Amino acid sequence: MKRLNLDLETYSDVDLQKCGVYKYVESDNFEILLFAYSVDGSEVTVVDLAQGEEIPLEIIKALTDEDITKWAFNANFERICLSEYLRRFYENEFTSYSILEDTVGDYLDPISWKCSMVWSAYMGLPLSLAGAGAVLGLSEQKMTEGKELIRYFCVPCKATKVNGGRTRNLPIHDKAKWELFKKYNKRDVEVEMAIQEKLSKFPVPDFIWEEYHLDQEINDRGIALDLDMVKNAIAFDEKSKAVLSHKMQELTGLENPNSVMQMKEWLSNNGLEMDSLGKKEVVAVLKTVKEPLKTVLELRQKLSKSSVKKYRAMENAVCRDGRARGMFMFYGANRSGRWAGRLIQLQNLPQNHMSDLAEARGLVKDGNYDAMNMLYDDIPDTLSQLIRTAFVPRKDMKFIVSDFSAIEARVLSHLAGEKWRAEVFANGGDIYCASASQMFGVTVEKHGQNAHLRQKGKIAELALGYGGSVGALKAMGALDMGLNEEELQPLVNMWREANPNIIKFWWDVDRAVKKAVIERTPSKIGDISFFYKSGILFIELPSGRRLSYVKPKMGVNQFGSESVTYEGVGGTKKWERIESYGPKFVENIVQAISRDILMYAIRTLSHCFIVGHVHDELIIECSKDVSLDDICKQMGRTPPWISGILLRADGYETEFYKKD
Repeated sequence: MKRLNLDLETYSDVDLQKCGVYKYVESDNFEILLFAYSVDGSEVTVVDLAQGEEIPLEIIKALTDEDITKWAFNANFERICLSEYLRRFYENEFTSYSILEDTVGDYLDPISWKCSMVWSAYMGLPLSLAGAGAVLGLSEQKMTEGKELIRYFCVPCKATKVNGGRTRNLPIHDKAKWELFKKYNKRDVEVEMAIQEKLSKFPVPDFIWEEYHLDQEINDRGIALDLDMVKNAIAFDEKSKAVLSHKMQELTGLENPNSVMQMKEWLSNNGLEMDSLGKKEVVAVLKTVKEPLKTVLELRQKLSKSSVKKYRAMENAVCRDGRARGMFMFYGANRSGRWAGRLIQLQNLPQNHMSDLAEARGLVKDGNYDAMNMLYDDIPDTLSQLIRTAFVPRKDMKFIVSDFSAIEARVLSHLAGEKWRAEVFANGGDIYCASASQMFGVTVEKHGQNAHLRQKGKIAELALGYGGSVGALKAMGALDMGLNEEELQPLVNMWREANPNIIKFWWDVDRAVKKAVIERTPSKIGDISFFYKSGILFIELPSGRRLSYVKPKMGVNQFGSESVTYEGVGGTKKWERIESYGPKFVENIVQAISRDILMYAIRTLSHCFIVGHVHDELIIECSKDVSLDDICKQMGRTPPWISGILLRADGYETEFYKKD
């Protein structure tokens, strides 16, 4: 036996979507219902565990045999479920890969596991079995009855008189549905193997699987949560919102001041017409509106803070040992290969700007609501800023948080050969000040000469590097930052004049992509290759990793110009034809290379206990004597495949996670 393809159908009373698979399998009511497998591409066998059948011992042994590759679509689910199953029923066969000091001890070693979903993502295909099968035009497709069958057998049901008051459906309750469920289980393995066969000409490189295994280790390790703080934060939020709601009721006389319809009507009756009560619209109105409308809208802004949702997500996801696991989806963003956040969503936590962060955190941890209420005007905002601080290291350990300085700006400058920017990085300068200096022709210092221009340099850097114009500046909040409408186009013009090599790089990439799509002719720009093969546009990065664009062809954009289109998951989250052009491809390339640089740092520091990462940042749990400087030096090492780029990693030590 060399290869084992498998798929599970399972039951648990824990909500998989809210809590994740690690918490899901911890339930005493978790069980595997069906186990479908194929050995070396043979006919698929379904083991009906729910009705007493047993998995053959050779298959059980294969699960821990590193010489046998286990394949599944979203293999993390199968691996974690089978880890729990083996621990319960085949304790002597279960082996983990953890060392005593680590926290990954309860799970099977991912080293011999591969994921068909990762393969699908690598090829620019949908991240679902049904979606990938449909795009590839497989003769065997995932059965559409699956969702209804899963609802029936895999989750608790509502007790009714009709079903005799039961809270769970078993095979005996609908034998016909159960037989269909077994066919569904079998079909999933067949579709997965068909996808592999279809993609066999484009194997995922071994180094990507090594990255996947490191990713799985980080997910297995998890990150600890301060549960006292989490529970108190939820309680504080509920108290605060009750007080705010009562104040709004007193001011407005509304039965439900949270109701958008009721609030709009009340505002209208008081002389203020608002089409939307969104954050931006309310902030704009607050600049001019008079009392009592001003106070009512300010109270509504406080009430609309969604900080408690993150704390609830923490409470949902935390495992028995106090750690949250499974927060990172490898290759979740398949246009760049970056990770996507799951469960608590570490990638989009609110920032913290409080000078007394530790003191405020202490009040929440101690449950001192009265002091919090006395010292802070806006409790929802304070709780929002404290969300990061709920992540903590183990006892007698610390976090080292290290991140790359201006990583995308450095990558873009390196690829385009914009020398003045390289000199800024080489001299440890501030790219926002330097950009403003280049644009306005004067010296700009962060806290010195022409400091007011730095903000304009910053907004230009963030908005304009990938072909953005006035609309991008507005989307980045340029007007909210005090810039005037008439300043925006000159700002675009000045940034572009200051960065001619970046502009040239955009259109070099545009020509290379069109050449590959129209002429089927490969080309290179530096160490980046562009070529077309079997209906896919490939962009090969310096690391050797490829970006894939499915079924590219030429089209006409909204401005009447020729552009490249391809199929992918668009803004609607559906599979659709997407329009692109040079600067947008450059954005994909830069973000993908930035991701590869972070992955190189993860490899370099894989001997450390990495518990989290966000785009350009690593969170490491370590003993108190580990050197911050050493970690930053290791993280800042230049990968051998992109020599000449100037990288810098900075960091800090902390007893709780925060944005320093």
